[in-house]
Amino acid sequence: MERSQSETSGIGQRLRKLRLEKGLNQQDLASADISVSYVSLIETGKRAPSEAVLKFLAERVGCSVEYLRTGRDDARVKELELKIAFGDMALRNGANGEALQSYSEALASAPFLGEAMIRRARTGQAMAFEKLGRLEAAIQLLTSLFEDPGTVVGSAEWAQLAVALCRCHRESANHLLSVEIGEKAMRELDTLGMEVTDDHMQLGATLIDCYRVRGDLAQAHVVASRLMPLAEETGSRVARGSVYWNAALVAKSQGRTSEALALTERALIMMAETDNVRHQSLLKTVYGTLMLESANPDLERARTLLAEAQQGLLEVGTSSEQAFCETSLAQVSVRDGQFEAAVAHASRALGLFRNEPRWESAKARTVLAQAQFRSGDGVTGEATLNAVERQLTQIPVTRSTAEVWRYIGDVWKENGHPSEAMEAYQRALTEVGLRGLPAGSTAVTRS
Repeated sequence: MERSQSETSGIGQRLRKLRLEKGLNQQDLASADISVSYVSLIETGKRAPSEAVLKFLAERVGCSVEYLRTGRDDARVKELELKIAFGDMALRNGANGEALQSYSEALASAPFLGEAMIRRARTGQAMAFEKLGRLEAAIQLLTSLFEDPGTVVGSAEWAQLAVALCRCHRESANHLLSVEIGEKAMRELDTLGMEVTDDHMQLGATLIDCYRVRGDLAQAHVVASRLMPLAEETGSRVARGSVYWNAALVAKSQGRTSEALALTERALIMMAETDNVRHQSLLKTVYGTLMLESANPDLERARTLLAEAQQGLLEVGTSSEQAFCETSLAQVSVRDGQFEAAVAHASRALGLFRNEPRWESAKARTVLAQAQFRSGDGVTGEATLNAVERQLTQIPVTRSTAEVWRYIGDVWKENGHPSEAMEAYQRALTEVGLRGLPAGSTAVTRS
């Protein structure tokens, strides 16, 4: 069958594009019946390949004959779209590894997909990287998408990418950049004067937490106070729940436990009518942990909330989220005198954290040491606390690391180690910016 010059040229262009994307040279497409020069003529549109040659070349570059001939392959496109949809479903259900595999397989055949589907797959791939703890890969992908000229400022996609970037930089301890991205995005929204949406509220809520983690509680409180009335105006339960949730964390960090409990309870009510099991579980973890810090903690209620949270997180949560819940369950068990259970929960938390140098795993190890001391195994408790202190020297200084140092000091103190306790308290003060007198300072006496 004779082909027109434009059709022949199209075949050549698609063949060359796919070959280069596969990292192949023209020699790789040659065979006993197809010379390198013939491949070159096809690619330049000077020769029209036969059906047999088309089939051979299509197999070599990993596409269908239909795509190579016309640039279309409806069956293949449908297959890839279903693969991306499966990735979306797997991501929602917490099967992050399966999600990543589906997105990656779809992107391997990107020439068949339209721009919108490619962006959807790349965004899903970035989210899967984040949930798997591969933050560097997630940040690289998210940044390229966020800065792409095709990303419309103020759109739902733009807001989603900004939120994810803030989260990833926060989790990788780059607190300066996490806040900078959030602040710039909020300024851009203010400039646009757009109607407030759930996505925009989520951006503000994430910025609140970035301030909190950085230790800037005053600014976190200011943003929370600004957003709560706006969240009420939207009428969205998700928006209100997100803002209450992060405002509760700020109140907790400022020592306003009763207010934090009230805000968390309101957030739970908002989220209860959604189908987001992960968010509900995370809120229950926060609520149960806060109850332990109240003046008269209801340990059974706290344990019930945390057990419910852990059940949900086992299905859809990340390993870090499950570990944090295990740490809180360990704290309940310590308070309730169930030291063996506390050791088991704390040990599971450390296994889930994979002993990574992060403040959450340092806290889990401190709870483990406390359980060991209270069970009468002081020697092991001392060794565990010493290990925590070594671990903390490898972790970037934040308010959270200061809180762990304070916790270490309390455990040393209650077990008869005043000098170690004093040193830990001093480290806690130093990490929140309060330093002692310079070495060699002497007191000034008055005559």
